[in-house]
Amino acid sequence: MRYMSISRVTGRRGTEDNSGRTSWPVAILISAALLGVSACSASTSSSSGSTASAAPPASATTGTGAGSAASEPATGVSGIVPAHSTLHWHACAGQLAQEGVTQCTTLSVPVNYAQPGGRHISLALDMVPATAPKSQQQGVLLVNPGGPGGDGLPLAAETAQGLSPGVAAEYDIVGFDPRGVGSSVPSLSCDRTFFSGVRPNYIPASAAAEQVLVNRAKTYAADCEQKYGWLLPYMTSADTARDMDSIRAAFGVSKINYYAFSYGTYMGEVYATLFPGRVRRMVLDSVVDPTGVWYADNVQQDYAFQGRMTAFWAWTAKYNGTYHLGTTAAQVRNAWYRARNQLLAHPADQLVGADEFDDTFLQGGYLDQFWPGLAQALSSYLNAGQTGDLITQYQNNGMQGENEFAVYNAVQCADVNWPRTWSFWDSDTKRVYAQAPFQAWDNAWFNASCAFWAVKGPAKPLRISGAGLPGILMLQGTLDPATPYAGAQNAHKLLPSARMVVVEGGGNHGQSMEQPANSCVQRYLNAYLGTGALPSAPGLVNARCPAVPAPTPGV
Repeated sequence: MRYMSISRVTGRRGTEDNSGRTSWPVAILISAALLGVSACSASTSSSSGSTASAAPPASATTGTGAGSAASEPATGVSGIVPAHSTLHWHACAGQLAQEGVTQCTTLSVPVNYAQPGGRHISLALDMVPATAPKSQQQGVLLVNPGGPGGDGLPLAAETAQGLSPGVAAEYDIVGFDPRGVGSSVPSLSCDRTFFSGVRPNYIPASAAAEQVLVNRAKTYAADCEQKYGWLLPYMTSADTARDMDSIRAAFGVSKINYYAFSYGTYMGEVYATLFPGRVRRMVLDSVVDPTGVWYADNVQQDYAFQGRMTAFWAWTAKYNGTYHLGTTAAQVRNAWYRARNQLLAHPADQLVGADEFDDTFLQGGYLDQFWPGLAQALSSYLNAGQTGDLITQYQNNGMQGENEFAVYNAVQCADVNWPRTWSFWDSDTKRVYAQAPFQAWDNAWFNASCAFWAVKGPAKPLRISGAGLPGILMLQGTLDPATPYAGAQNAHKLLPSARMVVVEGGGNHGQSMEQPANSCVQRYLNAYLGTGALPSAPGLVNARCPAVPAPTPGV
C-alpha cells in the first residue's frame, strides 16, 4: 500500500508560492481564520463556532451514555494531566525551532518488549505544551501523520496551530518519530540509492523486464536484512503501539489522547485493542481497514486511486481553456498517457521518467490542492515542450524518501505474512491492471519486497477489538483513495463506541485541518477534543459534512 501519511503529501495543509514550495505559516493562519466560517450539515443540525467554549453541533452528545468521553471532565482528573515525568526536555533545533517548537527530547524503549532489559532504541519526541490553567488541561495529545514511516515531529506544531486556540491550549501536544523513522535512532536506510536516477518502468513490457523489477525487490529485502536483521522482527504496528504506551508512561499519566491520520489510524486501532483502559479520547482521520492488512488493502487502494485519477482528468477537461489538454476526461487521459510514453522514451533532464511521472501525479490522488499545478505541468510539457514545471512538481511532491520506504516495508512486511510466490503477485496484478491500470503495477512494486522479506508475520492480522473503549471520533471522505470508505466502515463496525463524520464526495486523504479548511469537520473535531461531544445519529454514518470545493486554475 502506498504511503498512507499526510506528511508524505508535501504541503498537506500548506499553500504553494511561485516556486512550488509550501508556505506553512500562511496555511496555518488561513486554517485558523476559516475554522468558524461556513455551515455544515449533520443528521439534524449544527451550531456555529469552533472554540472550546462554543456549543457542540446539535447532533452531538456530551452526556454520559455509551460512547461518550465527556463523562470524564478535564478538571481535577487524577492521572490525566502530567504531575511528573521521566522525560528531560531541551531546546529544539533546525526546522522545528523555526516553527516555534521549543521542547524536544528522546525516549529509550526496548527493541523487544518481551525482553525489556535487552537492547534499546531511541524515539525522538517534541511537544507544544498546554497553556491553559492546570485545572482546565486535558493531558497529553499524542499525534501521528501516518506512514508507516511518516515523520511525526512536525505534526505537533501543525496540530497546535490548526485546532481551535482554546482547544489546543488545553493539551500537551506531543509529536514523535516512530521507531526507525527520521530523528529516531536508528533511522532505517537499506539502500540510499534505491530511488536515484530514472528507474525501470513500473509497467513491465516483457517477462525479462518484470524479472528486473523482481530482482530489485529481492535485493532491497536482502539489504534490509543485512543491515537491520536484529530490528526487523520488532518493527510491527504492535511494537509501535507499545512504544506509544511507553510515551504515556514516561509522562506519568494513566491515559492518553490520540489524534492520527491514515496509517496512524491503524496504530490507534492497535493501541486501543492492546491498551483499551489507557485511551481517553481518540480521533481517527482517514481510517485504515484493519481486516485487509495489508495485501487486500492494497488491491482496494488501486481501484480507489483509479477513481481519483479519473476525477483529476475530468477536472482538467473542465478547464480546457486554461490547459488545452482536451474537453473530456478521456481526451485528457490520452494526453496524460502520451506524456508518460514520451518520458519513458526520453526522461526529462534524465530525472523524470515514466515512474517518476506516475509518482508525481499520484499525489493528486491524495489531495486535489495539487490539481492546478499538476495540470499546468502536463500542459506546459505537451503543449510547449517545457519540462520545468514537471520537474518542479516532481522535486516538490513526487520524490520518494528512502527512510520512509524502508520503514514502510519493515512495518507492513512484518505485520502479517504476504504471498510468497511471485506468480501469485503477477497474476493478481494483471487482473487489477485490467480495470485499474493507473496504480496497479506501481503499487505492486512498492510492496514487492514483502514477498522476499526475512520476517514472516502471522497468517492473519491482529484482530481489532472495541471492548472497553470510550467514544472515538472518526473522520472519513467517501472518495478517499488511500483509505477507501468501505474499509473505514469495516473499522467502524469493529469499534462500536466510534462515531463517524462522513464527508460526502470528499476525496482528499485527511479531512481535518485542510487547506482550505472544512469548517464543518473542524467543528466536530474541536467539539470532541474540547468537551468529548460526539455526533449522536444512529448507524454507521453519524454525521455528514459537505466536501470542500474543488480548486480552480491558479489556486
